[in-house]
Amino acid sequence: MTMQAMTPGTPASNAPDGLALLDVHTPAAPAFWPPAPGWWLILAAVLLVVAAWWWWRRRVRRRRLVIETLFDETLGAEEGETARIAKMSELLRRAARRVDQRADRLQGDAWLHFLDTDQRMPVFSAGAGRTLLEGGFRRDVGDQEFEALRAVVRARFVELMTHRPRRRWPWSRRTP
Repeated sequence: MTMQAMTPGTPASNAPDGLALLDVHTPAAPAFWPPAPGWWLILAAVLLVVAAWWWWRRRVRRRRLVIETLFDETLGAEEGETARIAKMSELLRRAARRVDQRADRLQGDAWLHFLDTDQRMPVFSAGAGRTLLEGGFRRDVGDQEFEALRAVVRARFVELMTHRPRRRWPWSRRTP
């Protein structure tokens, strides 16, 4: 081989054995579609998470609707505001047992303070919920007072019924 054939910039016809040398070609960029199998797996996982979240939210909404309907139908079966207030108290006491087994035995202000736990404002001990104590024994309860109490009790009833009790391990010796 001669020096002339090895220097860069020489024409291809001077290459040894008459081979034409070409520049290095980079491959074309991969196509956007179809994606690689890993992206399909990520998409499937995201869709699965979204579907599970949607199913869970739908289940929670249905459960809440059933609880609200139960409350409304139970109160609708009673005649008069005093009987409805007594029924509200009974429903709250039953629902409170989901949180604390001894809650239905509380009386007076202790009962109202229990209902105010985990609340932003004390609506039972210092608000419309105070009617719950003596409302079942009063002769007349005003419509506004009854509706305010009904709204507060209904919201708290739904909260208590949707409360998930803590699961205890079988080897735990603490009593509830």
